[in-house]
Amino acid sequence: MTEEELFMQRCIDLAQNGAGNVAPNPLVGAVIVHQNKIIGEGWHKKFGEAHAEVNAINSVQDKSVLSESTIYVNLEPCSHHGKTPPCADLIIHHRFKKVVIGMMDPFDKVAGNGIKKLKDAGIEVIENVLKNECEDLNKRFITFHTKKRPYIILKWAQTIDGFIAPDSTKLTSEEFEQKRHITGFIIQKLVHKWRSEEDAIMVGTNTIFSDNPALNVRAWNGRNPVRICLDKKLRLSNTFKIFDRTQPTIIFTEKEMPSSENITYIKINFDDQLPESILEKLFQNNIQSIIIEGGKQTLETFINKSLWDEAQVFTSQKTLNQGVKAPNITGNISHQNKIDNNQLTIYRNA
Repeated sequence: MTEEELFMQRCIDLAQNGAGNVAPNPLVGAVIVHQNKIIGEGWHKKFGEAHAEVNAINSVQDKSVLSESTIYVNLEPCSHHGKTPPCADLIIHHRFKKVVIGMMDPFDKVAGNGIKKLKDAGIEVIENVLKNECEDLNKRFITFHTKKRPYIILKWAQTIDGFIAPDSTKLTSEEFEQKRHITGFIIQKLVHKWRSEEDAIMVGTNTIFSDNPALNVRAWNGRNPVRICLDKKLRLSNTFKIFDRTQPTIIFTEKEMPSSENITYIKINFDDQLPESILEKLFQNNIQSIIIEGGKQTLETFINKSLWDEAQVFTSQKTLNQGVKAPNITGNISHQNKIDNNQLTIYRNA
């Protein structure tokens, strides 16, 4: 790894500290180097607050050396006025000698304008250092701005014999409750951490009826995602947990229904364009990422349209022998490891 790559990797590591707190902004870290030593660093900590470059500059005690320093940042510095002033202007103000950038910002209000502003000011700019790693870090932000839809994560747990749930029609409620938990608390805690890092989580009507999930992050200290449910005929009563108003909830339905506090009803057509219609509405609601947790019908609706980016599949050592079969999915395996005697496989859509 070159020196430039080493400092850029530090930017990426710092940026990850903002996961779950900065959306719809991107994850950004910044490192300031003077005479081959890091003298300042920072990251974007929370949406609406100071950007990574500002925090890094503020961490430097002797500002007089900034004109002899290089600032590394994994994403092109912004050039427009948003919640905060342009970072490109701040870099120019401190007359940095060089700026090293991981990737160009795909947001149309930046999209090369920050780089151009820096170059026009006479600052040396080096681009695309660890570009692939920087793009992977902000895959949600990139997907949202280039594909005009959220980044889609499919998630389920399956038994070693390929079932995601027992057959509720052949079991008593007590037997069903004993069998439906395929993984344990350690996996639940990890999954709740992941939930806290995404904007929304979606399930279908059948999952609400069978599991009555809260769809929150009670096993982790973090932000609850927006809950989304597909309820074509408005069959769900307000006694289910998703209607407890503790977090924003969106119900997609084909019927007219007035919204109320923390419960938003969106009318759409439940036709063969259903996944596209859902994603269009979520884009309009500024939701950058979504976990789809099922059940099988909801998961396969998106799989069959190849409308997914990542799939997180846990396989336990348990068996059910009969029940709801797990979806079939093909893609590139990007990650595999064992967690609490469960096999985690992460797929990327090829």
